[in-house]
Amino acid sequence: MITLRQVEYKYQEGTPMETEALHKVSLEIRDGEFIGLIGHTGSGKSTLIQHLNGLVRATGGDILYNGESIYREGFSMKELRSRVGLVFQYPEHQLFEVDVFTDVCFGPKNQGLSKEEIEKRAREALSLVGIGENYYKKSPFELSGGEKRRVAIAGVLAMEPEVLILDEPTAGLDPRGRDEILGQLARLHRERGMTVILVSHSMEDVAKYVDRIMVMNHGCLVFDDTPRVVFGHYKELEEMGLAAPQVTYIAHALAEAGFPVRTDVITVEEAEEAILCTLNMDGVGRMEKADGEGR
Repeated sequence: MITLRQVEYKYQEGTPMETEALHKVSLEIRDGEFIGLIGHTGSGKSTLIQHLNGLVRATGGDILYNGESIYREGFSMKELRSRVGLVFQYPEHQLFEVDVFTDVCFGPKNQGLSKEEIEKRAREALSLVGIGENYYKKSPFELSGGEKRRVAIAGVLAMEPEVLILDEPTAGLDPRGRDEILGQLARLHRERGMTVILVSHSMEDVAKYVDRIMVMNHGCLVFDDTPRVVFGHYKELEEMGLAAPQVTYIAHALAEAGFPVRTDVITVEEAEEAILCTLNMDGVGRMEKADGEGR
């Protein structure tokens, strides 16, 4: 769906303050993927996602949407932005209407849709993020942090994007709010086949939900693979100021202590299974040894 070819971006290009934010980034985002985008602060990940719907124009290279350059003359950026939805960090700061329902209607209204279609989309989007009708007439500012975040995401979903990009959607939320947001995103991806790109600093969240991880470092795409493969490079990630999930380190520590535990685990569930398997193997070994001794 989206292809980047040798994309470069320089802030304040041609001035003494020129800074390269992206360096020859090439990648392909395919239909229906759930992608995690990680990198330390200043790595270029936020700049990268702003290129995907044309908010920022590359200073070099090209970006294609469904095979068509978004920089060609006559290309509709408005159409692109309705198809590639971007939810910024702390999106609740963008809530401004008198009530929840009116706020979610704002995006589709700007698309020039009929009143019936606008309201239909708003209801569907709010339902998708778990916001019921009893919230429709509430002021967005009366809601909890997690509820505000879900309403803001619904505002983007109401425009029916094909790609949903979220920049740190769980920042500042408590564990319950974080799990609710990520659970809703996983359900959207699973049930609607929506392409989701999740920018996150939480390696645990990325490991649990995404199918593919892209790692940015100093404006370059340095890794692009499955979570298991990427987190297998945990030492290289540490050199970039990142890390693997905590359970990966626990598995390696157990292996170094002599326990025959898988070291490629990346989620709590995998770690539990690996440890239980090792304990069962150890139990069988003890029984066999006891039988050999005549017990």
